[in-house]
Amino acid sequence: MTDPDGQQALHVRWLGRVHYDEAYALQQQLQRGHRDHLLLVEHPPVFTLGRSADPANIVVDPSEVGAIVRHVDRGGDVTIHAPGQLVGYPIVTVPGRGGGLADTAKFVASIEDLLIEALADLGLPGAARYPGYTGVWLDPETPDARKIAAIGVRIKRSRSLHGFALNVDIDHDWFDRLVPCGIADKAVTSLKAEGIDASMHHVVDVISARAAGRWGTDTVDRADVAWRHVPEDLSAFSRGEGPGDTPRVGQPAAEKPRGTPVRLLGRLADAGVDQSLDVTAPKPDWMRVKANMGPEYTRLKGIMRDLELVTVCEEAGCPNIFECWNDGTATFMINGERCTRACGFCLVDTRKPEPLDLDEPRRVAEAVEKLGLEYAVITTVARDDLADDGASGFTRTVAAIRDRVPQCKVELLISDCKGHAASLDEIFATRPEVLNHNIESVARLQRVVRPSAGYARSLAVLARASAAGLTTKSSIIVGMGETFDEVVGTLADLAGIGVNIVTIGQYLRPTTNHLPIHRWWTPDEFAELKRLGEAMGIDHVESSPLTRSSYHARQAEAAAT
Repeated sequence: MTDPDGQQALHVRWLGRVHYDEAYALQQQLQRGHRDHLLLVEHPPVFTLGRSADPANIVVDPSEVGAIVRHVDRGGDVTIHAPGQLVGYPIVTVPGRGGGLADTAKFVASIEDLLIEALADLGLPGAARYPGYTGVWLDPETPDARKIAAIGVRIKRSRSLHGFALNVDIDHDWFDRLVPCGIADKAVTSLKAEGIDASMHHVVDVISARAAGRWGTDTVDRADVAWRHVPEDLSAFSRGEGPGDTPRVGQPAAEKPRGTPVRLLGRLADAGVDQSLDVTAPKPDWMRVKANMGPEYTRLKGIMRDLELVTVCEEAGCPNIFECWNDGTATFMINGERCTRACGFCLVDTRKPEPLDLDEPRRVAEAVEKLGLEYAVITTVARDDLADDGASGFTRTVAAIRDRVPQCKVELLISDCKGHAASLDEIFATRPEVLNHNIESVARLQRVVRPSAGYARSLAVLARASAAGLTTKSSIIVGMGETFDEVVGTLADLAGIGVNIVTIGQYLRPTTNHLPIHRWWTPDEFAELKRLGEAMGIDHVESSPLTRSSYHARQAEAAAT
């Protein structure tokens, strides 16, 4: 992504609290590209050991203090990341020092300069370097020397990994549980300990402003995501309270909740979305779909009923159902029809899930055979109640299809599996022709659109799939309060991690209990998003008002391979 004068933008992303492994997966994929990123995060407690680290510098059992340990490929010794600490990962192209080698020392110095300048902006002008030590210090070369920011990087093919950790309001007990950076005789401090009462978001603002010109550009594409979830934002099932209150398919109208829930409207307001279309306003002409129940639609529907199968086409109220079913294509939904999450745009049932139907994979394969499909799309409800997050359902279904219809290509549309590597790896091992996971919306609206998921986690799922050598795909829904530039920024993020296929479509409100429609996007806007996404290097962008994640799936796979 570039700004109007052709300069490369620095993509700054405040991602909130992110598991260390997910952030590292993102870094690795972004590092393989050419766009410059600065990822800003907090981590749950994690001890990281650089290449020269002494494990003895961790002086407690990490499991007893709720932390994990990771050996990483940066320089330096051991450090701790924990809430209240801002961790920054600049993934940028590093200038050389001759002979094709990047100037690592100069790059580290640039990070130190950025932090020193930012600390001055925050009211702490005395920060400086300490000769012989990396990082940023207060009162260096005095008996009261104390470290406020640690730095550890790796340069690979002239692109940077890892970065810095700035102590904002971290619990200082963490520093009693290790020898920070292997330096036993020097103290560690934080902005809070130095009397600077700065919120994390204010610190992010200051760091972002200083980063704008630090790494070769004055153009910043910034996106922030809110990471704090309160229990009320999650589905009732996810809170352990039993069935959710999303209207069920076939539920009598008198029993359905009416009106957008107050908490949903509150989340919208918090995200800066303060207006929406009147529920009685007519659809524009380009959003009108004519029902066409042709013979192929009828045949397919009959097969689905005979085999007691569920399709997302019906469950999600897809506007393309007549076109796709008459074309002999459909998206099968496995692992039941009840979801453990309650996304603000989705019609799928959120009651407590039932036990898995172990015969379902066989019936899906039978349907694929009877329909004569050459390309099958398999998706799932979220199954946070299962130990494997529903991964085995994909394994069994893909195996059944390939045993019965070996020539059929398979696309899997998966949940985030709560970021669990074992579940994701099990799914990746099926080697689908396309691995699809939907980002759904822009960073700012994630808490509104899908409070049980996360922007960074979804990017990490796609990054891991790309790293596994799979053709990857994602989807963006527009019309819920996002801006055009935010969608372009999300396309840049997907392009940055190597996503091959992206679909973009207009949000249609399933019921008055769901998110309101903020506006109708025009066909010209969809066409421009397609142009911009493919110009970024995405192989195929399917973008139109009625596009949905599985729309023209077979054609998109062919275009991307």
